[in-house]
Amino acid sequence: MADIFPLRARSLTVRFGDSTVLHRVAFELADGARIAVLGSNGAGKSVLLRTLHGLIEPTAGEITWGGSAWRPREQAMVFQRPVVLRRSALANIEYALAVNGVSGPKRRQRAREALERVALGYTAERPARVLSGGEQQRLALARAWALSPRVLFLDEPTASLDPRSATEVERVIGEIHASGTAIVVATHALGFARRMSDEVVLLADGEVAERTPSARFFTDPETPEGERFLKGELPWNGISHGSTRA
Repeated sequence: MADIFPLRARSLTVRFGDSTVLHRVAFELADGARIAVLGSNGAGKSVLLRTLHGLIEPTAGEITWGGSAWRPREQAMVFQRPVVLRRSALANIEYALAVNGVSGPKRRQRAREALERVALGYTAERPARVLSGGEQQRLALARAWALSPRVLFLDEPTASLDPRSATEVERVIGEIHASGTAIVVATHALGFARRMSDEVVLLADGEVAERTPSARFFTDPETPEGERFLKGELPWNGISHGSTRA
């Protein structure tokens, strides 16, 4: 089976009507890397992740995995508001495994193992939609992890959570990365980004303003945009590329 790395985007452009949300973005992800995508509201973070994952078709530019223009199955995405089905927590994971071709006996075993890894074994038979927000987010992570993804895209995974739940979610993400999964996370939480990434991609008005190792970005950013962002002085303005927020 062909390797999916590196994941590369070249001149990636996404337009919605008259508004350009991403403008000639370049992006690269290596095996095992952790990248935090930062930027103010409307900078294009969520659209970038959705486009890389394959939920949005780019208007222009190209995305390649391992040098080929294909979208591999060995990737997953978890959203700020986790998508849970009207069934038990265990059945949520089993469904995802079934869609990906995992047979019945193995499916249940892998689903239970995934719940245990995120400390949700006690929720196996509970309806997923009655779980707390933090539990639902860990369930979404367990469902993704059960698929053994090589890349996991995370869109604001802790934004709606209380501090304790956010800490639990951060722990799970760390364990997923330690298992060999590359992480791409869009977040407003700078402390989370600093702890959970090796590199920062800063978007400003749909363009890459800076790409820097995290250790440097948070102490000595390379660009004026980086300095302004860390000071809270880099608002979305929409002057260059229209008015659609992302």
